Parts: sequence; C-alpha cells; structure tokens
Amino acid sequence: MPHVLIDQDSNSDATIVQLSFGDRLGALIDTMNALKDLGLDVAKGTVNTEGSVKQTKFFITRLDTGRKVEDPDLLERIRLTIINNLLKYHPESSEQLAMGEAFGIKAPEKKLDVDIATHIHVKEDGPKRSLLYIETADRPGLLVEIMKIIADVNVDVESAEIDTEGLVAKDKFHVSYGGAALNSSLSQVLVNCLRYYLRRPETDIDSY
Repeated sequence: MPHVLIDQDSNSDATIVQLSFGDRLGALIDTMNALKDLGLDVAKGTVNTEGSVKQTKFFITRLDTGRKVEDPDLLERIRLTIINNLLKYHPESSEQLAMGEAFGIKAPEKKLDVDIATHIHVKEDGPKRSLLYIETADRPGLLVEIMKIIADVNVDVESAEIDTEGLVAKDKFHVSYGGAALNSSLSQVLVNCLRYYLRRPETDIDSY
C-alpha cells in the first residue's frame, strides 16, 4: 500500500516527509531532485528497508528562508510531486493511488469499486488548541481546499500532519480560535462546512 506522510508537528525547524513504498533507488533520487525544483532543501534524510518496502524520511526546509514549509499550496505540491514519482516508477500501483489519472498515468481498465466513508472529528487538545481529524477519499487539491475552508471559518491552523494512504487521506490539524481551543459551537460549524465540501458529487471537480 503506497503511503505518503507529511508531518508538520514532530520538528520545529523542518517539514518531515515520510514515504513508504517500493525499493527502487531511482524513485528516491528523482523525488529529491523534484523537491529541489520546488525551491526546497532536503536538510537530511533516512532510509530503512523492511523486506521489499523502503521507508524514506526527508527533513525539508525552504531554500529561501531555511525554515519549514508553512504554505498549504506548497505542501500540496510536495504531496503531488511525491505521488507522481511513485506512479512513474510503480505504474502497477495506479489503481491504489487516487492520483493516477490526474498525472496522465494509464488508468486501470477495471475501476476499483471503492466507497470511502468521510469521517470528521474535533477533539480537545489542551486549553489552547483543538485537534481536527479528517479521513476522506484523496484527490488533487484536497489539502489546499481544506485549508481554505478552515480559514473561511476564521480558525487558525497551528500545525498539521498530512497522511496519504493509498486512496485515503488521513489528515490531522492542530487548530485554535483567538488563541484558545474551539468551543462546541464553532467545532460544529467547522465540521459542517468541511462535511458539505467533502461530500459534494464528483461532477464538481472543476471547482476544486
């Protein structure tokens, strides 16, 4: 199962990107080069191999500032760039990755009959912030749109963990409002807005 994780929480100085899939060195080299083309510096990286699965972890900073990536548009580009490289070296995985057709990869002849339920929860995470958890079908532009919806409700995102596991996006956001955790009313407004967007039919894809 292809697995791409973008972790904004574990390190205060760098964005951590963890990739688990395949064992081809070319994919690793191309991924590093593609990240540099986005104006990013791979400060350090680790590689562990378990059987046929290679687990790679990159510590990424912006070349222009030397700081971790905060821009949601750039985080989305990082995620799509990595998935694009996965598809390049492992085209057989296209039916396990939601992005296959978006990158011009030949789609599987038989469509997967997958009905991925959407789950959205807001939980307490101390007095000054809340934890927003979203699990839904992955697609290009998802992260950026989620961040825009959160901003539209005037909620601040302090940090995030962006997890793509095959066809499913499992994202966590540490959020606050006015420097405090979200109350129950605001939490419900946020959940309702996100649920409305995430449950829109696929025919709305042009608006993503």
